[in-house]
Amino acid sequence: MATILNIETSGATCSTALTAEGMIVAHREDFDGRNHALLLSGFVKHCLDYAAEHGMKLDAVAVSLGPGSYTGLRIGLSEAKGLAFALDIPLIGIDTLELLATRVMFSADDIDPDTIFVPMVDARRMEVYTAAYDFGLNRLLEPQPLILDEGEPYADLRASGRPLLYFGSGAEKARPLFDGCPGARFVDGVDAVAVDMIALADRTYARRDFIDVAYSTPLYRKDFQATKPKNKVL
Repeated sequence: MATILNIETSGATCSTALTAEGMIVAHREDFDGRNHALLLSGFVKHCLDYAAEHGMKLDAVAVSLGPGSYTGLRIGLSEAKGLAFALDIPLIGIDTLELLATRVMFSADDIDPDTIFVPMVDARRMEVYTAAYDFGLNRLLEPQPLILDEGEPYADLRASGRPLLYFGSGAEKARPLFDGCPGARFVDGVDAVAVDMIALADRTYARRDFIDVAYSTPLYRKDFQATKPKNKVL
């Protein structure tokens, strides 16, 4: 297996993880807020220093591409691109919704094999970025932005009669709508973290499915909407 530096900055958590031979050998996380611009370079240096001290050569850099925070995604991808270019190694892009789904798959041993995994990343107001997967990470709902109070979101999935697991930073907004529905279950505390990227990054590396170091962009899933700064009162 490859030695990969993983970077995750799609949400409030800033994290890095150095993985080798399918194991996590060094990592750093900050869960206290959006301090990515201040912390990420130091987190990366920690992992690179560990690799150098142990005679490890990086084979690739993996970065979470979103959906998620516009600012966080740009910071993470910029750092990953710079490293991949400077070290002349491949760049791996990881879908954040898949990352969340795999974290839940690997963190519980009592999940029905017919379960549908529904990651939800918080967006504005009652909107989330979401998708749905089975245990094989086959897409049952394509990644998309979704307004939870419009129509019948996930109606087709619920009609299947299969258990549905909702999780991620946007799941709390869905709980009042779906809690109590047959087969619905919520998993709390599921955030995207670099240590959980190992399976997806190793799989992508084995497939040689790399992204372009120069031209790849985050998976925003919808157009960026800038807001006007508030006028200062003098």
